Amino acid sequence: MAERLTDAQLAALERALHRQRTEIAAAAARMAGSLADVRAARSASDADDEHDPEGPTLSSEWSRISGLTTELAARSAAVDGALDRIAAGTYGTCIRCGWPIAPERLDALPFAELCIVCASELSPLR
Repeated sequence: MAERLTDAQLAALERALHRQRTEIAAAAARMAGSLADVRAARSASDADDEHDPEGPTLSSEWSRISGLTTELAARSAAVDGALDRIAAGTYGTCIRCGWPIAPERLDALPFAELCIVCASELSPLR
């Protein structure tokens, strides 16, 4: 069984989560700008990118940026959930089995909500 987090570990993980939240927000803003650029290029009447041998099409670029935006939104929600668990006093406890999540797992994945045993059991790669 993993040990519970110390106050110092919890404070360090909370700082890491806030840093991640800031980085995600900055990346999301960049992606929004990129989507706006692609949207503008797609609406231009002279955009014939389907026959441009020099690079990706606007459609593929739109798909790539949309996928990244979706991934950032999911990561943002996970970080927000972890911060909510810190505020509620439940951070570091597996939401499935109730056992403590190993500090090493939280160091690697600060927004983890499952202990390694539960995460392994639920993994589709098993």
